[in-house]
Amino acid sequence: MTTGNATSTGVDKGVGKGTAKGTAKGTAKGTAKGVHEGVDEGVQNAEAGPAAGGLRARRVSRTADGRVILDGVSISPTPGTTVGLLGPNGSGKSTLLRLLSGVLAPASGVVTLDGRPLAELGRRDLARRIAVVEQQADTQVELSVLDVVRLGRTPYRRAWTPASPADEEAVRDALARTGLTDRAHQSWHTLSGGERQRVQIARALAQEPRELLLDEPTNHLDVQHQLDLLNLVTSLPVTSVVALHDLNLAAMYCDQLVVLREGRVVACGTPGDVLTEELIAEVYGVRAAVTREGSEGRPHVRFLGTVSSPVPRRSANTCPE
Repeated sequence: MTTGNATSTGVDKGVGKGTAKGTAKGTAKGTAKGVHEGVDEGVQNAEAGPAAGGLRARRVSRTADGRVILDGVSISPTPGTTVGLLGPNGSGKSTLLRLLSGVLAPASGVVTLDGRPLAELGRRDLARRIAVVEQQADTQVELSVLDVVRLGRTPYRRAWTPASPADEEAVRDALARTGLTDRAHQSWHTLSGGERQRVQIARALAQEPRELLLDEPTNHLDVQHQLDLLNLVTSLPVTSVVALHDLNLAAMYCDQLVVLREGRVVACGTPGDVLTEELIAEVYGVRAAVTREGSEGRPHVRFLGTVSSPVPRRSANTCPE
């Protein structure tokens, strides 16, 4: 992501660096070349610089009832990519998503959005940028599918004001993308668990976010709808962070993986780098055969049974900041 200030700063630095480089060569040609190269380098650094860059967590920790839930975790998704959070139950995936959304505050460390701590941003501003799909949602209020999806437009509306044409268009588009147009007037309470999950995805899409956080969104979905949902998520022009249990779905759809165990990062990188037989044995306590499939050589995991004896634990690390 690039802001005007970031670009301007990068250009200014680039001009200065390039001019100095060219002047040292002592020729007009050298100066012009130095300025040109310096401007290019400055702009590229401004565009790619981490300070400009979307949603980031840096060395965040969280405790509950005296127990460490997350311990020094860093994550900085590249804008526009899909990052999978992996790890057994209780490893800290849901807590990390809540920190990234601003629902919880870290005990130490910081979560930033475009370089600003989330604590400095208003809830409405956050809701216009970040949409969250929880594992399970319920209500005692009688709502239709359309009513639930319209809730995604709340950050854009003042209290008691009617929906605008833009609001209604966003809702219609979200329903269409999730295949729910013909269910718009059906009662929420008559839906299956999988159908409710799809409605929550539609509600999140109606927010028109730039960052999308999903906590085990494929739970309760049949195989076809699991694939449809992840195809949809990965096709969106957003940065997605999704907690998953299915290692093969993670390998198929994620650009990067972050593996948690007992609140610490034990591996991060591409699916091909992360999903090894050794890591699966260590983190999940199961034996597996990992093969490479398709033109991209993405890993495919076949489970063989549980590990008979504990696997030595590798030292924890953090993802590049």
